[in-house]
Amino acid sequence: MRTTVGIIGAGPAGLLLARLLHDAGIASVVLESRDRAYVEHRQRAGILEQGTVDVLRAAGAGERMDREGLPHDGIELRYDRKRHRVDFPALTGGRSVMVYAQTEVCKDLIALQLKDGGPLLFEAEALAVEDAGTDSPRIRFRHEGREDVLECEYVVGCDGFWGVARNAIPAELTKVFERSYPFAWLGILADVPPSHDELVYARHDRGFALLSMRSPSVSRLYLQVPEGTDAGSWGDEEIWDELERRFETDDDWTLERGPITQKSVTPMRSYVHEPMRYGRLFLAGDAAHIVPPTGAKGLNLAVGDVVTFARALAYEKETGSAERLDAYSETCLRRVWQAERFSYDMTALLHRAPGATPFEDRLQLARLDRLSSSRAAETDLAEGYTGFAL
Repeated sequence: MRTTVGIIGAGPAGLLLARLLHDAGIASVVLESRDRAYVEHRQRAGILEQGTVDVLRAAGAGERMDREGLPHDGIELRYDRKRHRVDFPALTGGRSVMVYAQTEVCKDLIALQLKDGGPLLFEAEALAVEDAGTDSPRIRFRHEGREDVLECEYVVGCDGFWGVARNAIPAELTKVFERSYPFAWLGILADVPPSHDELVYARHDRGFALLSMRSPSVSRLYLQVPEGTDAGSWGDEEIWDELERRFETDDDWTLERGPITQKSVTPMRSYVHEPMRYGRLFLAGDAAHIVPPTGAKGLNLAVGDVVTFARALAYEKETGSAERLDAYSETCLRRVWQAERFSYDMTALLHRAPGATPFEDRLQLARLDRLSSSRAAETDLAEGYTGFAL
């Protein structure tokens, strides 16, 4: 097999890249190790920045998102039994976010790809990226019980942290920056309408909590728990009781309970791999960087990566200049590190570290008071949360 761009991974990044390349008249092949049902049902991120929403609309993948997604113009911060709303459009010149699950983004992009895009091969396991430092990289993969080779002009690794693409970059050329956190998120899906019409981020002495949603009838909620927690060790009523404690306020707000349909534990980690390019191999999304979920940046960063690559390749095809391709890693990493900063700051602001001192507790409350009383502080949070222009 031969193509212009070989894409490893049919998550939202790989699928969107294939769509952007198709619209630019550039051929691609997408290889995905899992089957279609798995890709369309794996639960991941659910907050789309303004730039991500704009890109999906421009790519023709926004119709169902606009019909079924939930536009949000702000978030609520809770601390010390107080509530403070951050108004995104008022602080950012009209920018907002969209609640629309990654699973739904993948369904929309898969449908478009199968309808009029290039080849999308499910259950096609990438085994290695070969000759990445040359002008003729290759992806060795296994599909339908036999090994094959996809010859490419470029390879883009959208295959996540455990994928093979990053391993093709020589270790002596790489730098890794990472931080693990001593806590995790216990997440639940529950068949109950959300108890608030926007996301609620709560700082509490017992730990962080987040009220989110997947639809008008399905709630998504999280509790800060110790690292290594087993989701099955928490009973349903125990979870609801703890959520109620951490969301408590001085007014008459109440948390609605319902049947819990799913429990999971998400570890907290920050990770950046530099560079994001080696020869004709380009890394995108979790293959190159991971952020703690507090800032809702993971999916949106991946979108920024593939938009940067697609524009750079289109520019090279139009002008003959590889200038933008050569700058890919530097361009992406500027956005990545700003997202890492924002996600770290949000995590430190809202989570109580094990062994935190009374001094550290009061500093958190002072920072939250500052956000509640300073338009400048609010604006910085709102700009970071809604995302920077792609």
